[in-house]
Amino acid sequence: MTDLSPFSPLSLPADFRWGVATAAYQIEGAVAEDGRAPSIWDTFSHTPGKVEGGDTGDTACDHYHRWPEDLALMRQLGVDAYRFSIAWPRVLPGGDGPVNERGLAFYDRLTDALLDAGITPFPTLYHWDLPQALQDRGGWPERATAEAFGEYASVVAERLGDRITDWATLNEPLCSAWIGHLEGRMAPGFTDVTAAVRASVHLHLGHGLAVRAIRAAVPGARVGIVNNLTHCEPATSREADVAAAVRADGHTNRWWMDPLHGRGYPEDMTGLYGVELPLRTGDLDTIAAPLDWLGLNYYFRNVVADDPTGPPPQARGVRLPGVRRTGMDWEVHAEGLTKTLHRMADDYGARHLYVTENGAAYPDVVGADGQVDDPERTRYLEEHLAACARAVREGVPLEGYFAWSLLDNFEWAYGYDKRFGLVHVDYPTQRRTVKGSGHRYADIVRAHRRRARRAA
Repeated sequence: MTDLSPFSPLSLPADFRWGVATAAYQIEGAVAEDGRAPSIWDTFSHTPGKVEGGDTGDTACDHYHRWPEDLALMRQLGVDAYRFSIAWPRVLPGGDGPVNERGLAFYDRLTDALLDAGITPFPTLYHWDLPQALQDRGGWPERATAEAFGEYASVVAERLGDRITDWATLNEPLCSAWIGHLEGRMAPGFTDVTAAVRASVHLHLGHGLAVRAIRAAVPGARVGIVNNLTHCEPATSREADVAAAVRADGHTNRWWMDPLHGRGYPEDMTGLYGVELPLRTGDLDTIAAPLDWLGLNYYFRNVVADDPTGPPPQARGVRLPGVRRTGMDWEVHAEGLTKTLHRMADDYGARHLYVTENGAAYPDVVGADGQVDDPERTRYLEEHLAACARAVREGVPLEGYFAWSLLDNFEWAYGYDKRFGLVHVDYPTQRRTVKGSGHRYADIVRAHRRRARRAA
C-alpha cells in the first residue's frame, strides 16, 4: 500500500480540487432524443468493423436519464468538481444555426444540480463529437468548422456563464487530428496527413475563437484547454532512437503546446509532415490567447525507436520487458506524470495546472457479494496521486486532479470491453456499483480534507 504521507496539506494545497471526469458520447446515450442530431461518432460507431464488438454509444450509461443517480455517486465519492463535456450536436444539431432548446436545457439542469450539491462544474465544449452536419461540409480540415465552434462556444457560454466560471475549449485535439485523420482509428476515420495537419490547425484556431467567445460572454471566466501529453524517451542510446524520441515529442507534445504559447508550429515537424499550414494573418495570435489554466491528461510514457519507413512521426512504440501494463496494454509509469507536470511549468510557464484525466482500464469482475475489487486500479491511482504530490512538493502549481472516469463507459473504438470507471456499470441493467478504487479515492479525499482543516 502506497504511503499516504504525500496527501498532507504540505504536499497538496488546502483548496486542491478533487474531481472525476466523463465525456458526453461515452455516457449520455439518448442519441436521438430531444432534438439531438448525429455526431461523427454516431456515424463511425455504426460503420461495421470500426468499433470492437460492433458497440455504439446509442445507450452507453444512459446518463441523460440517470444523471441524478450519477450525481449521488459523486457526492458519495466526496468530489468537489466534475469535468463533463457538452454535446455540440445536442445544442446545435446542425453544427450552427438554430439552438436546440431541449438539448441546452439538459445542461442547465445538470449545472444547477451540481452547484446545489457543492460540486463545481468544469464543462468541456468539445470532446470529439463533431456534428455530422459539419463533417458533411468538410469537418475540421475546413476553416468554417473552427468558426462554427466559436459560435457554438458563444451560445453555451451565454446560457450557462451566469453559473459556470471554469471552462475548457477542447479535449485532446491530438486524438481528433492525428488518430481521427491520420491513423483512422477514431472518427471520422481518415488516413490523410494533409487532412490531419489542416485539422490540427483548425482545432487550435477553434480553441482561440472559443476563448474569445467565452470571455466576451462571461466576465471573469477562467478558460483552459485539455491536452493529452506524455513523457517521450528513446528505447536505446542510439542516435537514431534519440532523434525518434525528439520527433515523437514534437508529434505528441510540442505541436500541441507551442502554438498555444506564442511559439508557432515547430519547424522540424512542419518539415516532417510536408503540408502547408492553412494559416491566415492573425491566426497565430488568436491561437495563442492567454490561458487561465492548463489541463493535462496523462496515462503512460512513450518509449520509442526509430521507424524511418513508418508514418509521421517515424517512431514506433517499444514494449519494455518486466513492466506492469494496464488492460489497454499501456505501461504503468507514474514518474512520467511528475516529469510532464514539471515540463508544463518549467518549459511553458504554466501557473495553474490540473490533471484533467488519469486512470487505468482493467478487466473488472463482480464478486459473488456484488462488489468489485480492483486492486490494480487502486494501486495505479495511489501511485499517480503520489506523483502529483511529489510534483507539488517540488514547486509545480498543480491545483486539482480529475480521475478518469466516474463510470465505466463507451471507450471509443474499444467499445464496452475496456473499463476505466471508479464505478462499475452493468450495461444490461445499468446498475452502478462503486468499486474498491472508488472507495479508496473517497478515503483519500476525506483524509486530505481532514488534514487541511487541522492545518487551517
